[in-house]
Amino acid sequence: MPVRGIRGATVVAEDRPELVRAATRELLEAMVAANDIQVKDIASVILTVTPDITSEYPARAARDLGWTEVALLGATEMAVPHGLPRCIRALVHINTERRSTQIRHVYLRDAQTLRPDR
Repeated sequence: MPVRGIRGATVVAEDRPELVRAATRELLEAMVAANDIQVKDIASVILTVTPDITSEYPARAARDLGWTEVALLGATEMAVPHGLPRCIRALVHINTERRSTQIRHVYLRDAQTLRPDR
């Protein structure tokens, strides 16, 4: 079965653990809803944060959602001077027969500026 990637991003107003978890949870839930994903079909998830987020691992939000059997990886984005601050990004890999044109990427809050075409 093919694997497809679903991109998503959001931002937090402040680097506080509860805000990082809430924003990540909101993003992952929106990605699942937009693509009618079953957790059993998630192959892996890469979660990244900009260097100004250090208070919490966003993967904790995925675990709080019950994604205990999903392979998760966290990383820090490059420190680009003109980059979007306090940004959390997700790349969810799903096992699916859907074509890439059927995938719905999700950009919430100020992260919508990253992909205005979406």
